[in-house]
Amino acid sequence: MREPIANITLLFILLQIVCVLVALAYPNEFRYLSATNIGLLMKAIPTLGIIALGVGILMITGEFDLSVGSVYTLAAYVAAIVFTAGYPVLIAVGCALLVGIVIGVINGLITVRAAIPSFITTMGSMLVVRGIVRWLSESGSVSFRPSAEVAAIFTGSVAGIEAPFIWFIGLSVLAWILLHRSKLGNHMFLVGGNERTATAVGIASQRVKVIAFALAGLAAALAGVISIARVGTATPAQGTGLELRAIAICVIGGLALNGGRGTVLGIFVGACLLYMVEDVLLLLRAPGFYLDVFVGAILVGAVIINTWMTRRSSK
Repeated sequence: MREPIANITLLFILLQIVCVLVALAYPNEFRYLSATNIGLLMKAIPTLGIIALGVGILMITGEFDLSVGSVYTLAAYVAAIVFTAGYPVLIAVGCALLVGIVIGVINGLITVRAAIPSFITTMGSMLVVRGIVRWLSESGSVSFRPSAEVAAIFTGSVAGIEAPFIWFIGLSVLAWILLHRSKLGNHMFLVGGNERTATAVGIASQRVKVIAFALAGLAAALAGVISIARVGTATPAQGTGLELRAIAICVIGGLALNGGRGTVLGIFVGACLLYMVEDVLLLLRAPGFYLDVFVGAILVGAVIINTWMTRRSSK
């Protein structure tokens, strides 16, 4: 029986083939293959895709983080505020990433030390971080305008490939090395699969989970920095809903909700599939709520299929 990643990859390829054929048949009505549309996709996919990488690593350990959308926004504000205060851009970016790591560590420590569900912990931190963003922003937007050379690192292009997408590919490779080629990654899968067994064989499961929480916060903060560098401004509400869509990407990509199973390739394909469908709906001028319907339907369908396949494989 095929793994979930094989199913989602096959679906993605089939949809790509259909979109390409329709674009070739109706190039003026359906501009899927236009340079402008492809460029927009390469800029849009990494924002949520990078967040999903962190969320996926955490889900593999059996935990969730509902605060990543708020961390994404806060990191953008911190980078802009520190830079506007006159500090070098590296200091500003470093402060933003540090904020993400600190929030992730706090989430992890509260979850493992107090033994409460991560949903509850991170829901609380989500609200706290949102409050901090409103306090910092006073419900207004903030600008981030570094030099052209620095901005090119986040917004430029190499051989026609947009810089944000290059970041997404590079971070996906690093995540793959971490999860599938390192001792820590092996421990993450073991902790997510059966924490008691992992602890019994000498794995520091609490430390592994705290590291995973820190990586989720770091990924969200980095996505926030890349986003504000590309757009130039941040608003208090821009990260709302990203946490649920990141979880949806991971589930669509074949990650188990109860931890212990998943691949970086699944997260990567899931992010591309989600934005490809959104792009198609926009090109067809479909109402915006169609995307929510699709995400909800494919999320439930993916969970049903993955659960069914897990039960079949365990027999």
